[in-house]
Amino acid sequence: MNGALVVIPTYNEKENVRDVAQAVLKALPDAHILFVDDNSPDGTGQIADELGSREPRIQCLHRQGKQGLGRAYVAGFKWALERNYEFIFEMDADFSHNPNDLPRILAGAQTADLSLGSRYIGGIRIINWPLSRLILSKGAAVYVHIVTGMPFTDPTGGFKCYRRAVLESIDLDRITSNGYSFQIEMTHQAWMHGFGLGEVPSTFEERRA
Repeated sequence: MNGALVVIPTYNEKENVRDVAQAVLKALPDAHILFVDDNSPDGTGQIADELGSREPRIQCLHRQGKQGLGRAYVAGFKWALERNYEFIFEMDADFSHNPNDLPRILAGAQTADLSLGSRYIGGIRIINWPLSRLILSKGAAVYVHIVTGMPFTDPTGGFKCYRRAVLESIDLDRITSNGYSFQIEMTHQAWMHGFGLGEVPSTFEERRA
C-alpha cells in the first residue's frame, strides 16, 4: 500500500507547476504528486514530465484535451486506486490552496474518511477576494446546506483528502459534474455512503499566476 498522493489538475500552468511541486514535496516529503494535464498549449505537461524525470515522486497523466476539472480528478482518482494509494488529495496548481496546509488536512484524514480543507470553519480565511465573490461563495454554501442537509461550512471547496475506501465506494464513471458542482457531488456521495467527514482550517488565496 502506498501512502499519500496529491492530484493536481493542470491547464496552462507553466508559471506555477515547478513551484507548486517544490512546495508540496517540502510540506509532505513522503507524498507523491500526480499532475493531470489536459494537453496544455503552454507546455505545462512537458514541464511536469521534466520534473518527473528528475524526481521519482512526481508523475504526469496526459489527457487529449480540456475536459473539465471533474473529469481530470476522476482520471487522477482512478490512477491512484490502481496504484494502491491510501490517501488521495485534491489540490489546485495555482497556489490558491496553500501547500503548508497539507499536513493539517492529512492529519484530519487519520480520524475522518474525507478530510475537507475549509475556508470558513472558525472564521474566514480568504485572501484577495472581492466582497461580491465572498458573498457568492458563502451563499452557495448556505444553499447547498439547505438543499442537501450536509452540515459542512465549505461544500464547494476543492482542497481535500480522501481515504481510498471512499473513492472505492463511489462509482466514478457515474460522476458527471464539473467545477464546483463536482466538489459538492463528491462530498455528498461520501456523506450519503455513511463515511466520516471532518473539516480542518485552510487558507485560500486568489491565484498568483
